[in-house]
Amino acid sequence: MEWKGNMTTMKCISIDLDGTLLNSQHEISVENEKALNELKEAGHCLILNTGRAYADVIKLKAVQNMEIPIFCINGSVLYSEMREMLYEATLTMSTYKKFFTILKELGVGILVYTNYGGFPSTLPPLHGKTKQELDTLFQEFDYEEILRKDDVKIYKLIALVHPDQLERINEVKAALAGKFEISIASSFPNNVEITSNEAHKGKAILRYQKMMDLSFEEIIAFGDGGNDLAQFEVATTSVAMGNAPVYVQQKADLITKTNDEDGFAYAVREQLQLLNSGEQTPVLKK
Repeated sequence: MEWKGNMTTMKCISIDLDGTLLNSQHEISVENEKALNELKEAGHCLILNTGRAYADVIKLKAVQNMEIPIFCINGSVLYSEMREMLYEATLTMSTYKKFFTILKELGVGILVYTNYGGFPSTLPPLHGKTKQELDTLFQEFDYEEILRKDDVKIYKLIALVHPDQLERINEVKAALAGKFEISIASSFPNNVEITSNEAHKGKAILRYQKMMDLSFEEIIAFGDGGNDLAQFEVATTSVAMGNAPVYVQQKADLITKTNDEDGFAYAVREQLQLLNSGEQTPVLKK
């Protein structure tokens, strides 16, 4: 299908990964993969819209077999369906240094996403590590190493606390409030993600639509985290997962089953009826 230059009209389906398309084993289930393939065959524009770095997205076997646009790091870096980088939004080095100092003084774990990868890691590999392992990782890493790299680009900082210290997240948000032109969101209850103000899951959808000369008659956004509210802002229909926090569900038009119950596939087939011949507009209920 040739899209660019002919203003093709289609539905855009923008899908978060962790907690949404991925189950608790961080896999795309057979049912969800089947729904993705059928949606693509039906001519819809599918987008993976995630806080993950590109390297952590393409590790997923189901993604390797799909030609699909990938928006990474909360809209900081956009890749075409052929894996060509289309756009990137970075934090200035002076901004990075100021926020890093604030987070360091707060004593939280810090992840730095760059064009060289994540330091001392990206988020997915940390799932399952013990409190002691995480503390050691953050305390022993030399963050000056990042600044010594040639032409380093900073895409995102993540402030991370242990799940039993969620009250500290409000301290982080209070310390960052009103500081510069940035986007602040949480992909999980125990983190705060800091990106350029141009890095925004919703802005990324509109940016891609313009860059590719598309016309989306509908934008349907799926998500479970605070960083997905940016998608919901531009969506004509927003779908929250059954496992999403209450404040995310309250912002959605529709609530589906959980990510461990193939909630994406269920919403596509039963609630939105995108794969039924009628393609009816659903009566949205919370």
